[in-house]
Amino acid sequence: MDLHLEGKKALVIASSQGLGKAIAAELVREGADVMLVSRSDGKLEAVQQELQKLGSGVVEYYAADITIPHEVEAMVRYTAEKFGRIDILVNNGGGPSPGTFETLTDEDWDKAFQLNLLSYVRMIREVLPHMKGLGGHIVNLTSTSIKQPIPGLILSNTFRNGVAGMSKSLSQELAQYGILVNTVAPGRIETDRIIQLNESNAKAKGVSAEEVAEQSQSEIPLGRYGTPEEFAKGVVFLLSGANTYITGTTLVIDGGLVQAL
Repeated sequence: MDLHLEGKKALVIASSQGLGKAIAAELVREGADVMLVSRSDGKLEAVQQELQKLGSGVVEYYAADITIPHEVEAMVRYTAEKFGRIDILVNNGGGPSPGTFETLTDEDWDKAFQLNLLSYVRMIREVLPHMKGLGGHIVNLTSTSIKQPIPGLILSNTFRNGVAGMSKSLSQELAQYGILVNTVAPGRIETDRIIQLNESNAKAKGVSAEEVAEQSQSEIPLGRYGTPEEFAKGVVFLLSGANTYITGTTLVIDGGLVQAL
């Protein structure tokens, strides 16, 4: 299938590692030009050199903290000037701290709000003027917590659902401009985030992280964690020119874990 991504201009947030990096890599393989974004210049430069070898797409990078408004504005402006336009936006951010209602502070709540909801709002606000005339694709990464709350992750259960609601509303508001907006919810994909959560659960239960990982994978119908590359392929289809009619939907990529309809 031709994904019609050759020469498209993509802005991928939190792309120096994990799911963001995997999505950026798949876009480059398909011929898109990609702007990598994270807070670390060093990591971004290394990823740029790695991804540049994967395909014909041009790879650039910009170091920014997406919780700081003026840095978001400068990063989008730089991307538009470098590429001439922005066709694709992937909103992404690190997972919020684990914890229960009684263990989390106002600072924890505010940090999660800034990173996992308000940063998405600001990114879309800044990118929108560059997409209105030509159309575009926006994918907002969330979590399976938008379908089935995850014990011990009340911050994710709260703010990821806010992103899903915003995405649905935006898909209706922006359809007139030819802008497609979708949400993608990763399940247990083998990244540093999964390792962190397994270690946190292991500590709480007084068992080893290996035991937690084994139990975690046994709950997935496919019997294993997903790979970032598998996840990225689903996201990139939604971002591609092959997707002309899917908007306002949520794609769950979880190996069958979530039982909710």
